[in-house]
Amino acid sequence: MDAPPAGTGSPTTSPPAVTGDAPAGRLPRGVHAGYALGSLSTGAFGTVPGLLLLPYLTDTLGVAAGVAALLVLLPKAWDVLVNPVAGRISDRTRSRQGARRPYLLGAGLALAVLFASIFAAPFGTGPAAGAYVALAFLATATAFAFFQVSYVAMPAELTGDYTERTRLMTWRIAVLALAILISGAVAPLVRDAGGGGVPGHRWMGLFVAGLIVLGAVGAYLGTRSAPTGTVAESEPTLRAQLAVAGRNRAFRALLLCFVVQSAGVATILAGVDYFATQVLRNPDGGPTVLFVCFVAPALLVMPLWSRVGRRHGKLAGLVAASLIFAVGALALVAAPVLPAVAVYLLVAVIGVGYAGQQVFALAMLPDCIAYDTARTGRRQAGVFTGLWTAGETFGLALGPGLFGLVLQLTGYVSSDTGQAATQSGTARLGILLGFTVLPALLVGVATLLLRRYDLTPDRLTGVESPRPENVVDPHERGAVTS
Repeated sequence: MDAPPAGTGSPTTSPPAVTGDAPAGRLPRGVHAGYALGSLSTGAFGTVPGLLLLPYLTDTLGVAAGVAALLVLLPKAWDVLVNPVAGRISDRTRSRQGARRPYLLGAGLALAVLFASIFAAPFGTGPAAGAYVALAFLATATAFAFFQVSYVAMPAELTGDYTERTRLMTWRIAVLALAILISGAVAPLVRDAGGGGVPGHRWMGLFVAGLIVLGAVGAYLGTRSAPTGTVAESEPTLRAQLAVAGRNRAFRALLLCFVVQSAGVATILAGVDYFATQVLRNPDGGPTVLFVCFVAPALLVMPLWSRVGRRHGKLAGLVAASLIFAVGALALVAAPVLPAVAVYLLVAVIGVGYAGQQVFALAMLPDCIAYDTARTGRRQAGVFTGLWTAGETFGLALGPGLFGLVLQLTGYVSSDTGQAATQSGTARLGILLGFTVLPALLVGVATLLLRRYDLTPDRLTGVESPRPENVVDPHERGAVTS
């Protein structure tokens, strides 16, 4: 990582010092906006590989669908291991910039460079090109781990106010939706304008790298005046920290639900290009229109979901949004016999559910972290967010992997020409089911995992803070043994 600017102090990994709480009260709008800019980076990286990497491998590099699915899945699965490590390093970092901000800049810039390298294609097409993509994607996922873990850990330390964290997440998700819209809708246009095939993907990689740089630098500068909370003591070992996270029943339930739902969202992202080309028969403008219909509603309904959360609670909001997503995706199975307008409207309904699902899940995560900090008196937000981002990254990789497996099982034919090959009726059916029924089941059924989530505002404010490390909440003791 680059050294911090002169006069700001350099990050170290010395042991944590004292206990304390996140500052209370509302944050300035400048901090809201500055923090939210980081979602340009997370949105671009979370969207474009899931949207274009699988088609890039199957329809440009000529990699078989089953092999391509593994090449997309395995590098991100690596993050399951590296994210908790990145979280522990972030937790134990000390600098005048705070524990997290050095990684926003250093890891963010590395992420941009490595992302562009994924689509550089120095070996042309074939097995060597596929192996290169896998290695480049692995390196990029590692850089993303250090950026994402630090970024997601910040809200629990920026404010101790339950409602303010929801407002902070609303800003973040609004920018995230914009980032997804820009990167997902414009990246295919840049690819096509660059001539398609390998040259077009190279231009697209540079475009997305620029978005990542803008988000990383913007978040770094925009949070320079933000409060960071008082540094608190952390568990002495990674194993001990993971054990603490495992004792947090609400966090376990929320994490498992979000991982499964991320896989469902990712199957839709992975299938956009295939669905537009093979089902809608609109390979030119279809992917962009589908993506706009999926993401644009999020920009409109975000304030509405925030009101739902204030009136009915975050948990109820998450369940409602997930069911809207699932119902819309199931209805989309009728796409082959529906007019195009109806198809796009159903995709918009899915987008409304997606917006709420993201808002509430990401607003509930800081509540889990704050509860743990108040319960134990130890600062380990990085470990929680390391596990969270590891799960999210795995889910986002699992989605394309599952979609690629469906393609392989239904006989999808790969191509190295930059254009999709003619497919059989069975392959087109696989694309349809992978784009509709599969994500509906993943997102809808995952809500059952939330039955064990029980953090409410009253319970959060009623927790003793801090308590001795050897005192275990009886509720959490039951969670361990149940």
